[in-house]
Amino acid sequence: MKVQRSPNLLSFVVSLSGCITSVLMSLVAQPVWAQSTRTASITASTEASADFTQLITKGQVVEPVKKIQQLRQIKHLISSAQQLVQSPTPQTVPTPELVQVTEVKANPTSKGVEVILQTSKGQELQITNRSAGNNFIADIPNAQLRLLSGEAFTFRSEKPIQGVTEITVTNFDTNTIRVTVIGEASLPAVELYDSPDEGLIFSVATAASSAQKPQTENQTQQSQPSTQNDQPIELVVTGEQDGYNVPDASSATRTDTPIRDIPQSIQVVPRQVIEDRVITDPDDAVRTISGVIPSNPSYEGGLSAFSIRGFDYGSNVLRNGVREIDFGSVSRNDLTNIERVEILKGPASVLYGQGSLGGAVNIVTKQPLRDPFYNLEFLAGSYDLYRGAVDFSGPLNDSRTVLYRLNAFYQDSNTFIDFSRNNRWLVNPVVSWQISPNTKLTIEGDVSKTVSQTSAGLPAVGTVLPNPNGKIPINRFIGEPGDFETGLFARIGYDLQHQFSKDWSVRNVFRYAVLKRGGGGFTAGSSLDPDGRTLDRFYFDDPNPKTDDTVNGFIVATDLTGKFETGSIKHTLLFGTEVYNTKRTNFEYISGDAAPLDLFNPVYGSPRGAVEDRGNSTQSGGFVGVYLQDQIALADNLKLVLGGRYDWANQDSKDLITDTKTSQSDEAFSPRVGIVYQPIQPISLYASYSRSFNPNSGTDANGNLFDPESGTQYEVGIKGDLSNKLSATLALFDLTRSNVLTTDPNNSNFSIQTGKQRSRGIELDISGEILPGWSIAAGYAYIDARISEDNDYAVGNRLVNAPENSFGLFTSYKFQSGSLEGWGLGLGFFYVGEREGDLNNNFTLPSYFRTDASIFYKRDRLRAAVSIKNLFNVDYYESSSDILRVFPGEPLTVQGTISWQF
Repeated sequence: MKVQRSPNLLSFVVSLSGCITSVLMSLVAQPVWAQSTRTASITASTEASADFTQLITKGQVVEPVKKIQQLRQIKHLISSAQQLVQSPTPQTVPTPELVQVTEVKANPTSKGVEVILQTSKGQELQITNRSAGNNFIADIPNAQLRLLSGEAFTFRSEKPIQGVTEITVTNFDTNTIRVTVIGEASLPAVELYDSPDEGLIFSVATAASSAQKPQTENQTQQSQPSTQNDQPIELVVTGEQDGYNVPDASSATRTDTPIRDIPQSIQVVPRQVIEDRVITDPDDAVRTISGVIPSNPSYEGGLSAFSIRGFDYGSNVLRNGVREIDFGSVSRNDLTNIERVEILKGPASVLYGQGSLGGAVNIVTKQPLRDPFYNLEFLAGSYDLYRGAVDFSGPLNDSRTVLYRLNAFYQDSNTFIDFSRNNRWLVNPVVSWQISPNTKLTIEGDVSKTVSQTSAGLPAVGTVLPNPNGKIPINRFIGEPGDFETGLFARIGYDLQHQFSKDWSVRNVFRYAVLKRGGGGFTAGSSLDPDGRTLDRFYFDDPNPKTDDTVNGFIVATDLTGKFETGSIKHTLLFGTEVYNTKRTNFEYISGDAAPLDLFNPVYGSPRGAVEDRGNSTQSGGFVGVYLQDQIALADNLKLVLGGRYDWANQDSKDLITDTKTSQSDEAFSPRVGIVYQPIQPISLYASYSRSFNPNSGTDANGNLFDPESGTQYEVGIKGDLSNKLSATLALFDLTRSNVLTTDPNNSNFSIQTGKQRSRGIELDISGEILPGWSIAAGYAYIDARISEDNDYAVGNRLVNAPENSFGLFTSYKFQSGSLEGWGLGLGFFYVGEREGDLNNNFTLPSYFRTDASIFYKRDRLRAAVSIKNLFNVDYYESSSDILRVFPGEPLTVQGTISWQF
């Protein structure tokens, strides 16, 4: 049933979003002296040493200790962790407000090393013991590791002193910091005390009489050199994720929730994997994620694209947790300014509106750092690839409340395709302003330009099917050497966050973007003659190169988040609105026949044929969405997620040649319900149900507008922490895509919405550190994606680019000591099974197994690496659009990079 958009309700939602934005901006305008600040200090407990030793009881969970004493008030410091574990259980005290630890430092002392957790003056910390065996483990409830910029971080120091294997400080969950000191042969000797000027201090004693300097493998820490052992070496955490295992992904719930507490499969490609693999393209980054298959090779001009669980992810692109302004453009994402890539499996409509059923991709960009950071990088490789990049960051004022970051790169390269060349550059400045302890404003913009040529693939006959003339060379270019497209893209926006109290906060995001496209168009195949070598072609071009095809758009998103309790049940409530709009102007084109091309003896430069088709139109579209979500903690180990969103979407198009206009409005409700049960702390069992929608355009034979496509997913799974650095997710899913357009059997000139497609399967993902220095990121998927109802294709046909079996694995080892310390090796294996080339299942792309390798070196401020893609130069085919467009995979490719940090 078609329901037209309600103007009154739409006006109300837009007004509500505008009002919230106005309130936020007024908060920013308040003078700093008007902001409330906390003045409570860390006070001493009523007892001295006796009470202080009640921090920890061996082998069991205890209640939080009373307030930690000031250093000057402690009569007798605890001399070892052994004393701590022999104390009685302390009394329960009320839960304090959430405290943010904004910095972690490691300083050598005459006895060993001390780890300092820095907080603002006056903030309280508590300790709960979970020590066992040789591991000193202390949990700090109601606390988070958060830089002033808002980024979560992890601290790690490998073999800092004799007798201690490792010290880590991590966000164990959204409300708990975990400090772990691993002893080599016995429980480490640890003293705890508080300094009013520095923060909470964990003093760890060495087994020897003299201390060694702390050493770290954390790529996100920067050390200030010291020439004497008694001079402090300060290791300052900058906020970028360490290692292959990432515990948080806010885009799944738009709240700060650990992945283990979300009833959905979410996989993350962190910066460390990107650097170890030496890659610059998001399509390469996702190869280790289960069920994600690249469908538009990186050498091909156009937007990055891949399928998730058998369905193209389409316009489901997010940027820092907010929908990207989508143009389907020649602008391709680049990993230079990206901190990590998050893959949300299944429908995301409940929080992000219209989009594909398979899943969504969230791009998390690099944010400003508190401490000066400067990095220069140069990369060179096969096919005349040359690339330079800079990454600068630091404070702009003495108080470090205004920070900046600047990422930029320039790249020029050929590809293995004849005549094909890519030229790209990007400048991405970011400035953040901590207006007050409770208010932060981030302004981010970027400008990029891409000049590329579209190869348009090769016919299936001669690549994956026999051809009497032999095999078509994979470097064959079927277009014209003068074909190219240019995309100039610019974006600007702000992200304003305000904390009303410890439980209530609001976030308002605005972005505006514009894209100008131009160039010489493209030439592609229209049919292959019976001789198997003559490719008939057509051209598609802009008749007025001086007038660029222009697309602009904006999005305004506002989230209100609050935490409260109803009895013993805890709630995290999210209410939000989104207003999104894009408009395309000067979309002019001409099309006609181009001269045929001999695929085995090509001759280029023949004149084009007469113009047979032309177009000139404007297009616009957008939506308004309202969503509500409640994350309910029924118990510490039982969590429920309930959410729903209502969208009003519109599409408008005007043909400037015929002076005709078409309009369409749709409404849709997208629910989600999920449950997570944790029988033991490291294990999460979950189940969920969710729906998606995606607007269709056009009418049926009776003139009725088409309803949006709808999608439904059922998912169950298990998430497990195999160790504190290694996690795994096993998921089973069943997706159904409905309202798919298919030919009307009573009138072949029109369509009806009876088509259905279904995808079922199982996925396994593992990421993290297996042993010190040995890390892994791997995923395996079995997917059965088929047509279940259709009038054009046979029921049971497999979906395009959806292999039944696929897996990706990348593992690396970094030498921890000896003459090879600083060196590392990486090895990647990527298998993609047979895939159907079109929905008719007329031809099949063969399976392939690709091997990648890398070697890297990092010492102090220098990092160098060499990567080899397709190590054994295997011939394979990446994807297919139809029987005339099959895309070969890249042959052996070598790249080398060197960077200097100062």
